[in-house]
Amino acid sequence: MLRTHTCGELNKKEAGKIVKLTGWVHRRRDHGGIIFIDLRDRYGLTQITFDPDANKEAWKIADKLRGEWVILVKGKVIERPRDMVNKKMATGEIEVEISEIEILNESKTPPFEIGDEKSKEANENLRLKYRFVDLRRDKLQKIIKNRNEVIRYIREYFHKNSFIEIQTPILANSSPEGARDYLIPSRVHPGKFYALPQAPQQFKQLLMVGGFDRYFQIAPCFRDEDPRADRHPGDFYQIDMEMSFVEQEDVWRIAEPLMIELTEKFSDKKILKKPFPRLTYSEAMNKYGSDKPDLRFGLEIQDITEMAKGCGFGVFANAIKDGGVVHAMKVDNGSKFSRKDIDELTEIAKNRGAKGLAYIVVKESVETRRGASLQSPIVKFLGEKLSMEIVKQVEAKPGDIIFFGADQWREVCEALGAVRNECGIRLGLKDKNLASWCWIYDFPMYDYSEIEEGRIDFSHNPFSMPQGGMEALKTKHPLDILAYQYDLACNGYEISSGAIRNHSPKIMYKAFEIAGYSKEEVDKKFSAMINAFEYGAPPHGGIAPGLDRLLMILFDLDSIRDIYAFPKDGQARDVMMDSPSEVSEEQLRDFGLKIK
Repeated sequence: MLRTHTCGELNKKEAGKIVKLTGWVHRRRDHGGIIFIDLRDRYGLTQITFDPDANKEAWKIADKLRGEWVILVKGKVIERPRDMVNKKMATGEIEVEISEIEILNESKTPPFEIGDEKSKEANENLRLKYRFVDLRRDKLQKIIKNRNEVIRYIREYFHKNSFIEIQTPILANSSPEGARDYLIPSRVHPGKFYALPQAPQQFKQLLMVGGFDRYFQIAPCFRDEDPRADRHPGDFYQIDMEMSFVEQEDVWRIAEPLMIELTEKFSDKKILKKPFPRLTYSEAMNKYGSDKPDLRFGLEIQDITEMAKGCGFGVFANAIKDGGVVHAMKVDNGSKFSRKDIDELTEIAKNRGAKGLAYIVVKESVETRRGASLQSPIVKFLGEKLSMEIVKQVEAKPGDIIFFGADQWREVCEALGAVRNECGIRLGLKDKNLASWCWIYDFPMYDYSEIEEGRIDFSHNPFSMPQGGMEALKTKHPLDILAYQYDLACNGYEISSGAIRNHSPKIMYKAFEIAGYSKEEVDKKFSAMINAFEYGAPPHGGIAPGLDRLLMILFDLDSIRDIYAFPKDGQARDVMMDSPSEVSEEQLRDFGLKIK
């Protein structure tokens, strides 16, 4: 071996030993002829010294060293005097006096400093282009190492609970699962395409039919989606699991303890409530305006539709007349919001479909100063009596502000939910030291399509079992049918989605028929599953926490890109590898393709 020790393991017990170290020149200092170098590898730093009086030849070589050169050194471990111990370094009690040195490789001047403080100033695209240099930063080294520890812990957890890790295919078939597919042309079968799996959904269900009643894998998934701070474009990983002969509670009993253990072992966050709170989809939307609510703060939304009936405010009255609702949200200490703040919150509401954002500011006293206690352009339309009743209903006090939404139920919920989230940010209510896990369940099976107006489509996972089975599909309005679908949310992020699956061919045909798919289309797209379910499919269900988003929250990162060794940028490009890139005409001919 080139080295006998790593740079992070030496201490005063090694004093007097001759050691060989390898690594990168992290920092170089020349103090009156003696050269000090902090040598770095992934295990840490060790200070090595070159004294011209002790070894002139080694000192001459050291005098040429520059940052990020790779070297091999040999020398004696020396215990530092007590007053020279560096308590900031794990190896700060010692240094190594070098007698031999070999330059293994030189380095160009890096495009940015490796030290964390200075490298933060570097442009992200520059750091991504030189990711192999960026990865040397201590912050990223820790993230990658911690990611490895989390994955190892997950594997041990599932193995301990009798799960079998099984890898499913990467080259698969195209399937409607919520996002655009990445397609791979087949050379052997011209005109036909593989698809990279958006998730191992069909394969894991087929494993249940195959008798593997407890399956898991750290599964790569591929979706052509727009990037966000919490969503990596292209590829990501999920903790994929499936179980046979289970109901909803059985899946939760496996998933929840794992999330508790990962949070407590790999983060400094305190879990807000154990066991995790459980909210139906309608409860979450009504109270928090989101199906992934952040429960670290209150700001609950209330339905005041009944109170607003017959009021003189046209916006409220028209919404109710059209079958809509009126909701109110009290924000403690919200009177500190400036006119600019309110305008910005109004724009946020509009971006989520609202026509505007009505409000009432509660002034000094709602009891004694009747005429001047409420500040709002809508009080004159509502009337003072109704305005005061609303203030009392939402338990507003002086210094609070009440925001209102009036429209169809979904638009009101989502608009006030977005305003609630922004108020949580502006008022500093999102305590990063807390983890507010919660279950959301009883999702609607169907919703109106976002693409084709008036068309019924699946709202969640198309392979979920409808509550009530075939009877519900035949007798209920599609929008009234609930599914055995559930999400796991934390701090306002959806961490996981899962369901008890539809394992009956007859129910599956009917479920897809309601969403506008013919029997022939179902047979074509899901032939393997339909065929398999006719050969004794067990009841089964599962869940798939997003590994990368989970780690982003546990590690307190602002961007999910830091979780990956080689991430893509905000435009789904790998600027280091220049991907995606053009291919040659010859390659296109092999696949029978032509760029138009």
